[in-house]
Amino acid sequence: MASDSGKILAVPANVITGFLGVGKTTAILALLAQKPREERWAVLVNEFGEIGVDGSLVTGTASEEQGIFVREVPGGCMCCVSGLPMQIALTQLLRKARPHRLLIEPTGLGHPEEVLRTLASEHNREVLTLGPTLTLVDARNLSDERYTSHPTFLQQLQIADMVVANKSDLYQPADLNRLESFVQKRCKPSVTVKITEQGKLEIESLVGEPGTCYEPGHPHDLDLDLDLDLDLDLDHDHEHDHGNDNHRAPTLVADQPLPASGMLSASNSGEGFESVGWRFAPTEVFDRADLHGFFQTLHVERMKAVFITIDGIFGYNKTRDGITEMEMDECAESRIEIIAATVSPQWESELLNCRTA
Repeated sequence: MASDSGKILAVPANVITGFLGVGKTTAILALLAQKPREERWAVLVNEFGEIGVDGSLVTGTASEEQGIFVREVPGGCMCCVSGLPMQIALTQLLRKARPHRLLIEPTGLGHPEEVLRTLASEHNREVLTLGPTLTLVDARNLSDERYTSHPTFLQQLQIADMVVANKSDLYQPADLNRLESFVQKRCKPSVTVKITEQGKLEIESLVGEPGTCYEPGHPHDLDLDLDLDLDLDLDHDHEHDHGNDNHRAPTLVADQPLPASGMLSASNSGEGFESVGWRFAPTEVFDRADLHGFFQTLHVERMKAVFITIDGIFGYNKTRDGITEMEMDECAESRIEIIAATVSPQWESELLNCRTA
């Protein structure tokens, strides 16, 4: 929040984390719907893929005119290269929005502890007031070793102040019993558990003291403040080596001009998964029925998309529970991001066949 001196001080901030497909963006949209009309809220979104879709999904249903400001950090790089991409995006977002509250959504394959360290570092300490960290969990996944042995999944639970058991309408009784046991073994003693569905959270969940303090002086802390010069040269090859300390920020594929072909693609890999995504010029219009047919053929961990179709603009979300579609007011261009154990080279041609003539 802005003080009388014009400085941005003590903005309440919450990290909302969770593994792929657990419903983080849906939960954030539910929280944004409860925003007091007179307040400005900012949302900082990180995605594993290079294209960046979450920001379009949020801004397609909420706008700056409504007091909601969104900034993306694509490419899974929010916490890498010593947090520099995140710090730059955070600074830009706070300057523009001057918000009453900040929500941060790290990628489901990111390292939330590093995100918390950046937020709690000395140069952010006056600017932000950290509230509880919310970790969304699908309790059904606790019977799958791919999740329970994954370091990122475990870290998300270890840093949680509240564990949100989402999609509870799909659980069996054994799922909740397994969740209770897992929380007792893996989470902080002070953690609370909320059972919900469809990402339904109340604003009250964001209020309170975090249970973990991240002190400055950590090797990943940067000597930056809100007065840093943002006219930086950001062009370089994207790297995901967390040991890289050269403080270079990555080129954002999500922000590059589209080539004459009207299409741009990008890929990423890490944490045992691969991603591939595409951006299309706004002149490219898609057949809605053909898109649904393409989505049905995808056997993937996660798919998110926004498309300009002959029937209007729609956002899509595919998890193991199926595909959801929501009508949107606007989007600048069509985008899609797919995360899977292995990317198929056929997806691009199949997707291009969904375009109208």
